[in-house]
Amino acid sequence: MESFKRVLSIQSHVVSGYVGNKCAVFPLQIMGFEVDAINSVQLSNHTGYKTYYGQILNESNLSELITGLVENELHSYSHLLTGYTRCPMFLKKVAEVYKILKKKNPGLIYVCDPVMGDNKKMYVPKEILDVYKNEIIHLTDILTPNEYELELLTGITITTTNDIYKAMNILYAQGCKTVVVSSSNISSNSVMKCIGRNFSYKEYVELDIPIIDQSFIGTGDFFTALLLIWMNLTNNDLKNSIEKTVATIQAVLKRTIKYTNENGSKDPISNKELKLIQSLSDIQNPEVTIFGTTNKVG
Repeated sequence: MESFKRVLSIQSHVVSGYVGNKCAVFPLQIMGFEVDAINSVQLSNHTGYKTYYGQILNESNLSELITGLVENELHSYSHLLTGYTRCPMFLKKVAEVYKILKKKNPGLIYVCDPVMGDNKKMYVPKEILDVYKNEIIHLTDILTPNEYELELLTGITITTTNDIYKAMNILYAQGCKTVVVSSSNISSNSVMKCIGRNFSYKEYVELDIPIIDQSFIGTGDFFTALLLIWMNLTNNDLKNSIEKTVATIQAVLKRTIKYTNENGSKDPISNKELKLIQSLSDIQNPEVTIFGTTNKVG
């Protein structure tokens, strides 16, 4: 019997481009997951362009949508996936949504990308941090902060691998079951580290990822959706899941660069939109060439 795979994804949406739900829904669907999407914000394009327009969903809007699902018995999900949220009260409501979905399906898995900033800069209201710390973290099964978000959530300044371990243990003590730091620059100028731990096991998983010397938008959203996929399909094999997630992202970034070189416009921003449709085979059958190592705890 095929396993139950239905995701409620609550994160941003853009009409043109690939961030938030536009990065998450497509890979989830082609890997066999039913996906229902709620857009925390709806914008014409991502904020890296010279202008953008759109709307921000508030907590009342979210409550109305969930009420409709509940009244029609449409709220049975295997996973809750959350990402970029602009409104602190909206994020508080997400915690309530989790409890509603968890009551319906006690086996619900909550995968959370605590999107707050990068490169030592927050790009959401500072009140968002307190909501994550006080109302969201303890609910999560899988959390995927980047290095800066890990610092924000734990108060630890990250300069070494041991600092990451300490910060991850703080999140575990607060109730999170698996933490994967999607990107850290502690190693060198040529590689990024991805470090994860499922706290059911006494080991950390580490990957050194060659840095592609270009910046892209949406890779964090894409990472978290892929990790959800592979943790499900590998029966929570964290090392294998991270390897496949990283392999997919590396392939998509290289394909994006190649496509841009051959067909790109003169707009440097639009050239960096991830080429997900062109990368269908990379998503479905990632070729792992970067293998992780496991380090025992203690």
